[in-house]
Amino acid sequence: MATTNIWQQFKSLIPEGARNVVTITSNNGDGTSSATLRDGTIIRVQGETVVPGNKALIEDRVVKVEVPGLAVYEAEI
Repeated sequence: MATTNIWQQFKSLIPEGARNVVTITSNNGDGTSSATLRDGTIIRVQGETVVPGNKALIEDRVVKVEVPGLAVYEAEI
């Protein structure tokens, strides 16, 4: 049965899990890679498909796809 709760309908549009764009710093040779988040935090992720130095989209600490290295801008409002 479909829900009439508008909040639940909205939440169903948002994918589950955390997504981040990271810079791959090294492939570890054991199926994992080291990656750097935008704030400088280094994490270990599953997957070695992206060459070190390139950007990758990760979802729940798993490399999904390589992404282009585009400029990032921040603006305070």
